Parts: sequence; C-alpha cells; structure tokens
Amino acid sequence: MFEIRLHGRGGQGVVTAAELLSVAAFDEGKHAQAFPSFGSERMGAPVVSFCRVDDQAIRLREPILEPDALIVQDPTLLHSLDVFSGLNPEGYILINSTRTFEDLGIADYAKRFPPGHVCDVGATDLAMKHVGRPVPNAALLGGFAAITKLLAFDSVAKAIREKFPGAVGEANVAAAREAYDIALAA
Repeated sequence: MFEIRLHGRGGQGVVTAAELLSVAAFDEGKHAQAFPSFGSERMGAPVVSFCRVDDQAIRLREPILEPDALIVQDPTLLHSLDVFSGLNPEGYILINSTRTFEDLGIADYAKRFPPGHVCDVGATDLAMKHVGRPVPNAALLGGFAAITKLLAFDSVAKAIREKFPGAVGEANVAAAREAYDIALAA
C-alpha cells in the first residue's frame, strides 16, 4: 500500500487533491481511499488530507501517520507543524515553492532522501499562470505523478477533467503538465 499525506490551508484544494489522486488510481484499476482531517474549518486554517492506493482492497480507516509521500501545498506550514512526522526514509516530498531547500530551512533534512525523492514546484505560480487563481492542487498532482511514478500523468489529467469539465479543467491540466515537466527535469 502507498500512503500519501497532503498538508495545506483551507481554500487551497487539499481535500480535492486527495480525491483526484484516488480517482486517478481507480482509473488505473487500483483501489484507493481519500479522506480529510479538519481542525477549525475556515479559510486559511491548516488542513490535512490523506490518500491510500493499493492493488487490493483497503480496509484501514485511520489517518496516515507513516506516509510514503508528502505533498505540502503551503510551505509556511514547514516550520509551524511537524509535516514530516513519520515519513518513510525512502519516501517522497513535494513542496509548493520556488525557493531553494536552503531558503526553506530544510536542506539538511532533504539530503537524507534518495535522489529525486524531494522536489519543489512553484505550483501556485503555475495555477495563477494557467487558471488565474492561486489554487496549487492540480499542478502539484502533476509534480507528484512525475516524482513518484505511482500514477500515470494521463490518469491524473483525466481525473482533473472529470472534476472540472471545460475550460477550467483544461487550464488545470495545463498547470499539472507544466509541473510534471518541471519535476521530471529536477
């Protein structure tokens, strides 16, 4: 089983990102589960969402304490919450940022992981460029597909289009594609 924990703030699409990952996994014939965890349910409050993907039925229902991958949609959470808690030492980290790991204050921590397992993508900038709104979730899913190879980009794009039909979906797919390309090149 592959477990993903997503950290962000209310309004950034953290819950939707987990749902889209699960839909992409279903489209590939896998079993998946997505669910959120809310504190104070307000715009800007920290939000955690979870996604599990497996080749067999998933019976677990508890929060993910030892993830195989982290997606951090808001880098301000890096030093206000223990977002790295329980992360598998061979795991993946994808951070929504254009700043270096040194600037983010996590360079020493990032060096502990295998090459290519820690990546930053300016997903908010990509969302503004393609969608016109600062919602980084779809772009980050493209980056996630690139670094983990857990899901094919086409499955992620299909899930985005199903959730957001029309021009909004296509704009989000374009942001995800650019993030995918950036993460592959990193």
